[in-house]
Amino acid sequence: MPYTTTDIPDLTGKTAVVTGANGGLGLESAKALAGAGAHVVMAARNQEKAQAAFDEIKATYPDASLEIVELDLASQASTKAAAESIAEHHPTVDILINNAGLMAMPERRTEDGFEMQLGVNHFGHWTFTAGLLPSLLAADSARVVTVTSTAHHISRPVDPDNVNMEGNYSAWSAYGRAKLANYHFALGLQKEFESRGLAAQSLVAHPGLSHTNLQVRTAAEGGAGWMGPFWEWMAARTGMKPDRGALPQLRAATDPNAKGGEFYGPRFVNSGPAVRLPVVRPGNDKAIATLWEVSERETGVALDFDRALEDA
Repeated sequence: MPYTTTDIPDLTGKTAVVTGANGGLGLESAKALAGAGAHVVMAARNQEKAQAAFDEIKATYPDASLEIVELDLASQASTKAAAESIAEHHPTVDILINNAGLMAMPERRTEDGFEMQLGVNHFGHWTFTAGLLPSLLAADSARVVTVTSTAHHISRPVDPDNVNMEGNYSAWSAYGRAKLANYHFALGLQKEFESRGLAAQSLVAHPGLSHTNLQVRTAAEGGAGWMGPFWEWMAARTGMKPDRGALPQLRAATDPNAKGGEFYGPRFVNSGPAVRLPVVRPGNDKAIATLWEVSERETGVALDFDRALEDA
């Protein structure tokens, strides 16, 4: 039988953190986790939309346990502050879904000077995950799910000598590069867990073609050229609704049979039931090592397992 939200086990007593929980896949993930009994931390930039999402979940599940934390992944300061606040109030975090992201934006920079798509989609989640590491390692067997895209196939890994794609920026290439970084981050994080014999697990998921505000914003921003309106049109007519698009990341986060290092997505590339997929482009050691080196150098933040274990 296809996986649905009814397959999510009882999460009473668990704490889940979802980035970008104010709409689309993040909202649907937060709603499903709250419906299963988890306390859900809704980490989002737009607080007005976050409150509307909060109210929507409460309308569906009046007893839902929720909180909103402001998180702007385009700001390392905001990201560090959000992670610090969550870790302070939640000594254990059982589920982290790194869901928020941008797609095919015009060339621009984050507050810290990073190319926007890499800065939000990867560097932001790198720093956020690092800040939550003590709480994740304090849980019995935490799951970290990082959301990628089929677009990770269309680009090369981050160039350590030109991290911001200066002089050769392309909106779609930058998006593919950022989603490949997400993919390698998930696989690299699992290697870190395994090498230390830790129970925590890192998985990767992609939503296929889902009709969310992601395509609407891409078209409105204009950085994707004619393909922006085209994919908005395609998603509106053939894409899955957000509640179905969220199923791969929910399965990766909650299926008792899922294992670290696995990849979940729709069976038929852009649509279909949420299934385990082959890791068709493994994050080889060199690509992961380069990503770790670049991420630490650019953000000044390391995934400090020794300190995290001391604090756990």
